[in-house]
Amino acid sequence: MEVIRVGVLGFGGLGQAAAMVLAPKQQMRLVAVADRGGWAYNPSGLPLAELLSAAKTKGTVAGIPEWGYEDSEGIARVIEQPVDGFFLALPNLPNTFMASVARQFMAAGWRGVLVDAIKRTSAVEQLLTLDEAFQQAGITYLTGCGATPGLLSAAAALASQSFAEVLSVKITFGVGISSWEQYRSTVREDIAHLPGYTVEKARAMTDAEIEALLDSTNGLITLENMEHADDVMLERIGVCPRDRVTVGGVVDTRNPKKPLSTNVQITGRTFEGRTSTHTFTLGDETSMAANVCGPAFGYLKTGISLHSRGIFGLLTSAEVMPGFVH
Repeated sequence: MEVIRVGVLGFGGLGQAAAMVLAPKQQMRLVAVADRGGWAYNPSGLPLAELLSAAKTKGTVAGIPEWGYEDSEGIARVIEQPVDGFFLALPNLPNTFMASVARQFMAAGWRGVLVDAIKRTSAVEQLLTLDEAFQQAGITYLTGCGATPGLLSAAAALASQSFAEVLSVKITFGVGISSWEQYRSTVREDIAHLPGYTVEKARAMTDAEIEALLDSTNGLITLENMEHADDVMLERIGVCPRDRVTVGGVVDTRNPKKPLSTNVQITGRTFEGRTSTHTFTLGDETSMAANVCGPAFGYLKTGISLHSRGIFGLLTSAEVMPGFVH
């Protein structure tokens, strides 16, 4: 396989982590990045240290010497560059944003592979309606390719094979970060799942309001019965009805240590009539960034393989296996 030319849209905490994950890879090369302030492109590969420095000191990848460009239409400009596939490390705020970005790629006549790590069921459902449009555009789009949905929903799909009927899928996650500013957009998306909050309300919150909320909870965000796309993805492939899938967890915004272990429990009935539970637990030492970006690029590799065979349209992380990127 030739080296895959990768672009990353969004360069907040998740986008920066994606660049760090890609840096040692031999099968993928980060050549393009776009954020709110502009974009950067280098066909030979963008240097990690200079990218991170530009983001920190200039507030945008446009500040990287030689390869950066200030531009309010950074996504539109970076789409015009030779890139095989993009990881959309963008906040899905508002909830229609990711679908609108996908339409931007189609309108530009771009062909290739797109991968996201979005969470909400309603956001994935919007993308599902674009399946035929993706096929006509020559785009292979893989959605929900982070940790949950993604790694854990794929594990649930695999584990379900032991059963004649899946009775429940319970996903529980623990996330630890040293400060919420590292992942501002991700934390806002998590707050939107809290009782009394909406995507619009969380998006409109000031930093001071978020700080006050986190002060009141000692930095913890406790989430239950979240609107998470693991449900629609597992229902789509016939594992179980979506109401049998539950997702919840705890995010500690002041401590990099996970407050609890991330796991998925798949309970089902075997063909012999026995009820049993499979549990897949992620190591506590793996960070949110590792468990999101690693699978995302694995699915991007699979997407490239599918695209090369003329397989276009929308797929979820529960429908195909990710490749391993060396």
